[in-house]
Amino acid sequence: MRSSYKADDVTLLLKDITGLVNPQPTEERERLIQSGRHYSEMLPIEYVPTEKYMEAYQDALEKYAKATAQAIGRLSRKIMQKRGKDVVLVSLARAGIPIGILVKRYLRAKYQVEVPHYAISIIRGRGIDDNAMKFLLHKYRPQQLLFVDGWIGKGAILKELEKDVAAYAGVSPELAVAADPANVTDLCGTHEDILIPSSCLNCTVSGLISRTFLRDDIIGAEDFHGAVFYEEMKDSDLSYEFIEAIESCFEMEPGQEREAAAGRGIDEVKEIAGRFAVDDINLIKPGIGEATRVLLRRMPWKVLIDERYRRDCQLEHLVRLAEEKHVPVEYYPLKHYKCCGIIKKLADA
Repeated sequence: MRSSYKADDVTLLLKDITGLVNPQPTEERERLIQSGRHYSEMLPIEYVPTEKYMEAYQDALEKYAKATAQAIGRLSRKIMQKRGKDVVLVSLARAGIPIGILVKRYLRAKYQVEVPHYAISIIRGRGIDDNAMKFLLHKYRPQQLLFVDGWIGKGAILKELEKDVAAYAGVSPELAVAADPANVTDLCGTHEDILIPSSCLNCTVSGLISRTFLRDDIIGAEDFHGAVFYEEMKDSDLSYEFIEAIESCFEMEPGQEREAAAGRGIDEVKEIAGRFAVDDINLIKPGIGEATRVLLRRMPWKVLIDERYRRDCQLEHLVRLAEEKHVPVEYYPLKHYKCCGIIKKLADA
């Protein structure tokens, strides 16, 4: 699989399907998804950021690189304490890849260990890539594998992992993330809903690859799950600008994390569903990373922002996107999250 990442940063266990899939407009994809078509059988047209939005992203990177770097440092320390130097990082494509690269680089800088790093696909409702898992288990002991993602919103991917890896004896479903506002894993850099700047963009901060894809006419029985390489966007690629900005803020003693809010994020999601009469909690996407994704590639109904974060720089990119897409922003009391995106229920789906 081609990408703009360096081979010594990550090995992508993905099939290159560039040119084999026509991306679809957001509204068309949303109608198909809400009619029952699985999201992994389609690819969105990648959002091309406006100049204003890119200003907000650069501002976010400048202001919040340090918080992300501290989270990477704390996460890496926990990984070493719990798994040791024989760990193999297995990032979940694509949001997990930049976080996995940063953890790999932090482990090298602080502990002088060089750990292998791979990226594989897991798809909610379709499962983990069995061929990729077989590849890894041919090379490594099951106990060495550690899954890595960017953040946890509600915990859907963690549930998918817990279900899927039961088929692989000795493999832990534990998920290492930079931020876990849902409060479902101890292996995180923080339980705070922090802005991880890579959540603000799509392929241009993820090695120029698409989200992963799975459809029988293109992905054969022996293939890895697929992804597209967007070579035409190479002049806009910020993948290493992001990684190097965070790496430049690494601290070898990153301090202690804040105490997590009581309870689980999923309970707050259910409260939001009841308050706004949303009958499918998959339409509710809590946290900065998930709310950003809603605005970038789904059909948003509204964005909720905690009143305490009105005009907060962390959410400026969200407010800019909402303005661009004419999505209403409502200020609403939140406990685990700073914001939440709600996807529009399409009546004629």
